[in-house]
Amino acid sequence: MKGGLRFTDRWMLGLAMGAIVIAAALPAGTAQTPASAPASLEVPARTLPVPDTVSPVMRTIISAPLSPTWNVVPTSADEWKAMSAPSAGRGLPALRERFGVTSESVTINGVHAYMVTPQVLPPGNRNRLLVHVHGGCYVLGGGEAATSEAIYMAAFGHFKVLSVDYRRPPEFPYPAALDDAVAVWKGALKMAQPKNMAIFGTSAGGALTLSMILRAKQEGLPLPAAIAPGTPMSDLTGTGDSFHTNFMVDNVLVGSDGRCDAMARLYANGHDLKDPMLSPVYGDMHGFPPAMLTTGTRDLLLSNTVRVHRKLRQAGVVAELQVYEGQSHAHYLRDGAAPETREAFEDIARFFDKYLGK
Repeated sequence: MKGGLRFTDRWMLGLAMGAIVIAAALPAGTAQTPASAPASLEVPARTLPVPDTVSPVMRTIISAPLSPTWNVVPTSADEWKAMSAPSAGRGLPALRERFGVTSESVTINGVHAYMVTPQVLPPGNRNRLLVHVHGGCYVLGGGEAATSEAIYMAAFGHFKVLSVDYRRPPEFPYPAALDDAVAVWKGALKMAQPKNMAIFGTSAGGALTLSMILRAKQEGLPLPAAIAPGTPMSDLTGTGDSFHTNFMVDNVLVGSDGRCDAMARLYANGHDLKDPMLSPVYGDMHGFPPAMLTTGTRDLLLSNTVRVHRKLRQAGVVAELQVYEGQSHAHYLRDGAAPETREAFEDIARFFDKYLGK
């Protein structure tokens, strides 16, 4: 009809009027462009049930109250020294006897370490050696207490394990721990062929495992055949979704900017927290050996672990990610009686067996 609107004209006009109505309905100040930052998600308070899909032992661990010391930070040098003092650990002689392993104090390239050996060493593992770097937010877990994870790996995986008792702050901040770990790696290269070795560790030990590879690449050292960083402290800047989603859900670390972060800052000693030797997720992971990463659905460092996994995959590295139901930070280390503990270490052992030479 002459003078009337065509269908397409009417459609476009309707679309424009609809947009005006929607815009008018938005609260004042509401961003309307794709370039604007997305709004935060408000989550109501809620109660989280303990999953019934895990073992009774793990249910007990998951249901434990939040760590009461998660945000208790030493206020003096003496308090820091007391916290970082080496320890004999709790019940380690009984743990070694129960799992049939021995532990011998050794010195490798001037660094104190422990050689943890299973009583039964399969023929296929006799020429293999694992290097272990313990956790503890860079401050805790020195002395024989550093060997509990090594005991599990020796027992469930039937490997010889060389556990590094690295120096710790406040007396020995960064790069002391990394220097010691690399020194032990250099010593280990005289004990076994790199194709027959792997490096593993949890938390700070997981981050050190990754930083050791970055440093070895930097120095042109032979690399291990595989690595297994467990829930690594791979980003000390506090970046990652799970720092928010698992805040006050993880009953070990509990929340960001607590005691563990204070210990990490003490270790960093004023260095840039984005330095890949402190936060290895920012490093170049091309050429890394095959890696298995372990975390849990309630782990505060779930994102730290996931981001490393993606970074490795993007670099073309073989990488597996094991995520355990309901577990907070490093729950798979909490009790050797938990089926999940055996499962975690046997999975890592199978991964190592696949990639290590004999």
